[in-house]
Amino acid sequence: MTTQQPNLELSKTREFSDLISDTFQFIRENFKPLITCFFVLCGFFMVANFVLLFMQELKILNTTTTIVTDPNNFDVSSPSTAFSRIFGWQYFLTLLFGMLTYSVMIITVTSYMAVYKKKGNQPATVEEVWGYLKYYLFKIFGSGILLALLLVIAFVCCLIPGIWLYPIVGLMFPIMIVENASLSYAFNQSFRIIKGNWWTTFGALFISAFIAGVALMVVAIPTSLLAFGSMYLHPNMAGVSKPFLALYLAFAEIGHVLYILPLVTLTLSYFSLNENKEGTGLMERINQMGNDTNTPDLPAEQY
Repeated sequence: MTTQQPNLELSKTREFSDLISDTFQFIRENFKPLITCFFVLCGFFMVANFVLLFMQELKILNTTTTIVTDPNNFDVSSPSTAFSRIFGWQYFLTLLFGMLTYSVMIITVTSYMAVYKKKGNQPATVEEVWGYLKYYLFKIFGSGILLALLLVIAFVCCLIPGIWLYPIVGLMFPIMIVENASLSYAFNQSFRIIKGNWWTTFGALFISAFIAGVALMVVAIPTSLLAFGSMYLHPNMAGVSKPFLALYLAFAEIGHVLYILPLVTLTLSYFSLNENKEGTGLMERINQMGNDTNTPDLPAEQY
């Protein structure tokens, strides 16, 4: 008789290889409920983001077509004319809603893992994660804008500070959600827990993001080939046809599900670093010794 293996423990110290392998193990163990939460809670924002992106790309396509096919009706001597047509209010609305969509993805995956831990390593439900999403949405969205500006400034001033801040800024989101902390607390806590483990954290995040990026490129290759084929068959068109543009953007939005991979690695990194500094997981297991195993908040012991 084989014994069932216990679900993945989040609060434990992990090395680089453990972060990568446990990321895939967690996704494998929680694939169905995690994917369900992702599409149910992020689906509306992904569809809305697709519509806004399609309208913006259509606007760029129409402007490009006008310049190529009918330059007499377009003032090419005025750079501000082209800028206003392409980068109008619709562009900034698309940019803003894109950041909102990414915020929802971050909250959904991180909150799922927070509930998973709170339930004793048991899958979270959509209703449980929805409660977190409602509470943290505007907090994470506002903080995300400030942190994005910080990263942009760091990368513009010099590339190295931006790279150095990348994992530190990323860890602030799990800290704010799991510990229900303010941005200022998360800022200080992130610097504290990553001290001495920056390379491990950065390496794990880089590898998981690289894997997700490569997978996303593979998904996008068929639609990209179709788009280039459309341009070759219709050389008189200034750009990609509308159906192929819509298909490409739809695949790109669906491909956002691959972002689950680096987000799980990010949250696992937080739990690992926090355990390394605080030993909270060990203390919880010590405190649970001798407790009634029938307590519903705790997992049943495995033998």
